[in-house]
Amino acid sequence: MLHHTTYTKGGTAPWVAFIHGAGGSSSIWYKQIRAFQDRFNILLVDLRGHGQSKYPAEQHTTKYTFEQIARDVLEVMDHLRIPSAHLVGISLGTIIVREIAEIRPDRVRSMIMAGAVMKMNVRGKILMRFGVWFKTLVPYLLLYKFFAFIIMPRRQHRESRSLFIREAKKLAQKEFIRWFRLAADVNAKLKWFRMKELPIPTLYIMGDQDHMFLPSIRHLVHAHARTARLAIAPQCGHVVNVEQPGYFNATAIDFLGQLEGV
Repeated sequence: MLHHTTYTKGGTAPWVAFIHGAGGSSSIWYKQIRAFQDRFNILLVDLRGHGQSKYPAEQHTTKYTFEQIARDVLEVMDHLRIPSAHLVGISLGTIIVREIAEIRPDRVRSMIMAGAVMKMNVRGKILMRFGVWFKTLVPYLLLYKFFAFIIMPRRQHRESRSLFIREAKKLAQKEFIRWFRLAADVNAKLKWFRMKELPIPTLYIMGDQDHMFLPSIRHLVHAHARTARLAIAPQCGHVVNVEQPGYFNATAIDFLGQLEGV
């Protein structure tokens, strides 16, 4: 089972589950805990191979799938007897949030997608192809640093870059390759996600400097206007919850408060 941490308010407080991206860990949410725990029960998970979670022994020689990763999270919810939760994802974690909603929509009260990855632009596709070619030749940390600078290039993105690179250092080379292969094969799944609108309230929180992913999210929210809305954080890059925690926390809590009638 995945390593997980809970902060419980008790009573009838709704659950909010936070899901980090590739190369990160649950520590990415350290600026959210205090703001959320006054109103919600909190679940933090370390995805397989990240943070304090190990990858399952039986999976050593197989490729990962997003369904496997999604069911890892559902296993934790089952263990804690959480019938449903609001799911909050960052970066690649938003794909996992969407996959959970795809296979078990009854377990998802709402989705908050920060720095959402729902389409690779031309630059992103070139980067992924570059990574596929060189993933076994170039030290994975060097490759990860390169991607981090492309996705988060500005001076004010430095804290986000440093946080993800620090967490990525904890990954083993083989684990990095597994996750990289997972991300490299995601285009067909993302196309399906864009085509299919789920009847689940969804909030996208993007940085106005997230040049890689914001344009596609604008189009997606327009197409899924019945269930989705978009909030754009000013002077902010890809990792919204780290770079603009005040904006992220206030916007997300307001969204959840409206849904829960708080």
